[in-house]
Amino acid sequence: MTGYIAAAFCLFMTFFNAFSLGLAGWRCRRRPEPLAERLLQTGVDRPTPPVSIVRPVCGLETFSEETLRSTFELDHPEYEVLFCVQKKNDPIIPLIEKLLAGQPEGRGRLLIGDDPISPNPKLNNCFKGWQAAQHQWIVLADSNVLAPKDYLQQMLVRFRPDIGLVCSPPLGVWPDGFRAQLECAFLNTFQARWQFCADAIGMGFAQGKSMMWRREIVEQAGGVAVLASEIAEDAAATKLVRNAGMKVALVDRPFGQPLGKRTLRSIYQRQTRWARLRRASFPSMYAPEILAGSLLPILAGAYAARDFGFEPWTVAALVAAAWQLPETLVSWRLGWPTSPLSPLYFMLRDLLFPIVWIDGWLGDDFVWLGNSMSVREGADETVDGAA
Repeated sequence: MTGYIAAAFCLFMTFFNAFSLGLAGWRCRRRPEPLAERLLQTGVDRPTPPVSIVRPVCGLETFSEETLRSTFELDHPEYEVLFCVQKKNDPIIPLIEKLLAGQPEGRGRLLIGDDPISPNPKLNNCFKGWQAAQHQWIVLADSNVLAPKDYLQQMLVRFRPDIGLVCSPPLGVWPDGFRAQLECAFLNTFQARWQFCADAIGMGFAQGKSMMWRREIVEQAGGVAVLASEIAEDAAATKLVRNAGMKVALVDRPFGQPLGKRTLRSIYQRQTRWARLRRASFPSMYAPEILAGSLLPILAGAYAARDFGFEPWTVAALVAAAWQLPETLVSWRLGWPTSPLSPLYFMLRDLLFPIVWIDGWLGDDFVWLGNSMSVREGADETVDGAA
């Protein structure tokens, strides 16, 4: 009897995985209508309104010049860029000053200082940029986001009267080596895939990499400091929008984050940090995440194999192929980083994911941007600060 239950679980999860891949592939498909034409159909008063882009930066990264320069190469008639730095001796400042020197006056500004409104260093860094922003449309964009020329239009086109926030998950691009390919396996057809599936059924949630706001929505809720109600500003953003009776929407195609070389330690630390933040903010949604990987269906298929007269290792290999090959195909069709070894990267990710998931339950502490933080203590501090 248990063999039949295991077989049913294996088959159901395998078909559900294929369905999710198809749904994400459909959601991220290229639209035939020109972007300019689609902008006219939105709820935006003007198809290309002026926008303020707030970019918090901290330290030099491998692709800092490429990502920050991309902010000034947008095909948008009117926008400003506000670079926010917390410390006067930050090594990123000379690069920002060089980029600003090549821009028209008023296009970009550098703001230095710290506003400790929360335990979240990124939100503290963004606060001065939000306050200084001149326009009603504001984008909070991480320093490692590579902005395409139609960056702003791609977010604006997703707005409707019931949409309070438009954002994009990070898409790993420019991977250099095995470890970076592994991080792509986590970021792209796994995390971004499930986020686009949630968006496709009207349950989109925010990701802090790129978030476009209508200013009045945040101001009506009490101002940008209200994003300190959670240790992660994107979790607070999701709850803010939903409490306002509106939805979070994703762009049609995610924006890239150049990876270059990565280390296994940095990948694991990033994944466990995100896991602990998700568990702290949305525990009921975090619990079933363990079903998202292929390991449990593979084990279930192998367990059921002998009841049906098959060799367990053969069934395990077939189930793994039924999970990893469609994922590789979808990644390739969407133009995301893909190689002949992608199925192996996906399999290794699925072997590591249960460890990350368990770690997300067991730990509260993490280090982010050199700051030691805790999801438990952070939540306590934000509640006290908000009161």
